[in-house]
Amino acid sequence: MTFARARIAERLFNTPLLYDARKAEAFVSGLGGRIAGADVTIVNGGEGIEHQAFENGRPSAGRLGNRMERHLQQQDLLPFDMIGAVAIIPIEGSLVHKGGWLGSYSGTTSYQGLQTQIAMAMKSPIVRGVVFEIDSFGGEVSGAHETAAMIRALSKAKPTIAILTDFAYSAGYMMASQARQIVAPKFGGAGAIGVIMLHADMSAFHANQGIDVTIIRSGAKKAQGNPFEALPADLKAKWQATADAMREEFASYVATGRAGRITKAKALATEAAAFDAAEALSLGLIDAVGDPSAAFDAFVKAVNR
Repeated sequence: MTFARARIAERLFNTPLLYDARKAEAFVSGLGGRIAGADVTIVNGGEGIEHQAFENGRPSAGRLGNRMERHLQQQDLLPFDMIGAVAIIPIEGSLVHKGGWLGSYSGTTSYQGLQTQIAMAMKSPIVRGVVFEIDSFGGEVSGAHETAAMIRALSKAKPTIAILTDFAYSAGYMMASQARQIVAPKFGGAGAIGVIMLHADMSAFHANQGIDVTIIRSGAKKAQGNPFEALPADLKAKWQATADAMREEFASYVATGRAGRITKAKALATEAAAFDAAEALSLGLIDAVGDPSAAFDAFVKAVNR
C-alpha cells in the first residue's frame, strides 16, 4: 500500500462519514481494490452511484488562526463571486475537513474554505444576502457541524438561500438545512440524514493467499479495527453507538435549521433515506421545487431591491 493510498484509506475506513451510502459504495467499488491491494467485496451492497458535481455542462457558481481569511483581508479581497449585494458560495462534490483552498478543488470542497467564505460574508458590509449553490453527496464528519453552525448564524443575520443545482445528501444536506430557504430542481434530491462507517476485513483474503499477519500489541485494545482481523463485536457495537449519536445530532441540526417545517423526530423517521425533489418537498426537507436559475434571479432581485 503506497503512502498516498494509505492517506486515502485512513479517511475512508474506520471513521464516521456523512456520505450518502450509494456514493460510499461507488467509491469503495472503484478504489477499494487499489487502496487495499486486493479485490474488495461489499457485503449486503446496494446500487452505487457515480456523481460529479456540475458534470455534463451543468452550471457552477464557481482552521485555527484562519490563515486564509487573514490573507484575503490583508489584500482587501472577498473570496466569492458577487452579483450586486449577493454573495455566491458553492458547496460541491465531496466535502472534506481541511484544505488550504477556496471553492472546489479536484471534485472536493473543504469545510475550512467554506468557513472562511461564510465568516467574510458575515463581516462584509457590502454583502446583504448569500446564495449557497449546492451539489454534493456529502463527506467527512469533522468540520461539518461547525460549518453548519456558521451557516445558521449567517442565516440569522442576513438572508440566505440554498439552491440545489442537483443534489444535497448527507453532509451536503446538513449545510443546506441551515439556510433560510431550500430550492431544488425537479429531478434533484435531498436527505440522507444519517451516518455511515466502513470497515475492510482482509483476514479471509490473506488466509486464502497463505499470508499470516502477526500483530504485536501492548494493550488489548491496540490496533482494534485493523483490516487484518475480523471486527470485534464490542468495537462494532461502540462504532454503532457513535454513528447513532452522530445521527441524532444531525437530526437536531436539521430540526433547528428548518424549525416549523420538520421536527427532529420526523428527520430521524426518514431513516437516512435519500429523496427526490417531490418527496423532499412533501416531507419538509426543502421549501420549493423549481428552476435553480429562476430561484437565483428572484433572490438576487429581492436582495438588491
